[in-house]
Amino acid sequence: MKRFIEGQNRFQTTLLPESLDDYIAEDDTIRFLDAFVDQLDLAELGFKGAEPAATGRPGYHPSVLLKLYVYGYMNRIQSSRRLERESYRNVELMWLTGRLMPDFKTIADFRKDNKRAIQHVCVQFVELCRKLELFSAALVAIDGSKFKAVNSRDKNFTRHSVKRRMQRLQAHINRYLTKLDAVDELEPEIRKVTVAELEQKIASMKAEMGELERRKAEVEAHPDKQVSLTDPDSRSMMKPGGGSVVGYNVQTAVDSKHHLIAAHEVTNTPTDRDLLAEMALKAKAATGTQSLTAVADPGYYKGEAIVECSSNGIRPLVPKVDTSESKARGRYGKSDFRYDTEEDEYICPVGERLSYRFDSEENGKTLRVYMTYQCRSCPLKDKCTTGNARRIKRWEQEHVLEAAAAELARNPDAMRLRKQIVEHPYGTIKHWMGSTHFLIKRLENVKTEMSLHVLAYNMKRAINVLGVPAMIEAVATR
Repeated sequence: MKRFIEGQNRFQTTLLPESLDDYIAEDDTIRFLDAFVDQLDLAELGFKGAEPAATGRPGYHPSVLLKLYVYGYMNRIQSSRRLERESYRNVELMWLTGRLMPDFKTIADFRKDNKRAIQHVCVQFVELCRKLELFSAALVAIDGSKFKAVNSRDKNFTRHSVKRRMQRLQAHINRYLTKLDAVDELEPEIRKVTVAELEQKIASMKAEMGELERRKAEVEAHPDKQVSLTDPDSRSMMKPGGGSVVGYNVQTAVDSKHHLIAAHEVTNTPTDRDLLAEMALKAKAATGTQSLTAVADPGYYKGEAIVECSSNGIRPLVPKVDTSESKARGRYGKSDFRYDTEEDEYICPVGERLSYRFDSEENGKTLRVYMTYQCRSCPLKDKCTTGNARRIKRWEQEHVLEAAAAELARNPDAMRLRKQIVEHPYGTIKHWMGSTHFLIKRLENVKTEMSLHVLAYNMKRAINVLGVPAMIEAVATR
């Protein structure tokens, strides 16, 4: 070939560097990975095999397999079989593991047998980031995202899906029964063959209907009213853009300074409503601050969570969605009434005052009830109430919710800022995962896999901010 860059002859003898270390650049990320794992007390973190047995065949030190896994998740190689293959041909892995080449079963068993310990390693790196002052210790954004599980939609059963499948199957059975009734008009030879085929299909569908009846009973007996066959812990969840996915709800609290994930959690709870306080408290502990602002979308709004955050030094900025039935029916809602703090009264849109009457108890909460009986002669009665009096209920902690709403009003850019902070890590991690997302089953195992993804994300992010030499120096002085 002429006028092209030419490669070397593959049969020509080549003098390679004398050591593997010559292949690894001084600022290569695996140098920090090696230093970080080496300074961990694996026995204290709970890794099995950290202390070798006195007898039997020697095993691999946990640090070797941990380095192998973290390297794999940093480079989008999550499969144990692919990691085994890479250990034979990847020069970086040869350097990192000292040319050890564990088989895929050993690699997979390490992740399975050290679930909690691996999750603790992720926490250890967050603590290192805090020491390096990579957290703002002022603002975190909280959000959840649905990640696919190892469970297809066909292997997940809910009340709605079982009913839909049974209706569709019954329609098929009815159609074949109609065809069976019309067979009498055919020739005898053709009729004999056709009847046998139709009866076989009908019998198969009736057997499938019996299977669906059993699934229906399992769904009714299940606490969550749904059953997943491949991964029993996965759940069918609605996606924000429409549709559904069988998977897990992954929660993250992302710091505003460098978009590092300060805290994360994996749950099979389909909604975010009960998770605000839990994630905010985890983020506060991770960042080591005494006062923290937590921004979240309206899906997290719950009065009890707002109060819990406020009582723990966390300022929650969460918009409230008005779910008033009166509003939905075109009438005035509670938000249209103004509360007079000094007089302890509510003022309606036409200026009438609703006075305190009595207390009531609902769902464990004490509510103060305010009423007025001046609605009968009001010209706007039809837009306010169907009765002769209007009633407003006020929770005893309502002042905390009003203070949080006022704080949000003073920060109009909070929701835009939340999106900028928290969406980036999700997009990056899902891109690394590919279309399949999680590779292993059961909630506790999925938590371990997510911890490896978060550790890999945080590690690459911190290295991009400070550089490898600074990170190595930081772990050397711990």
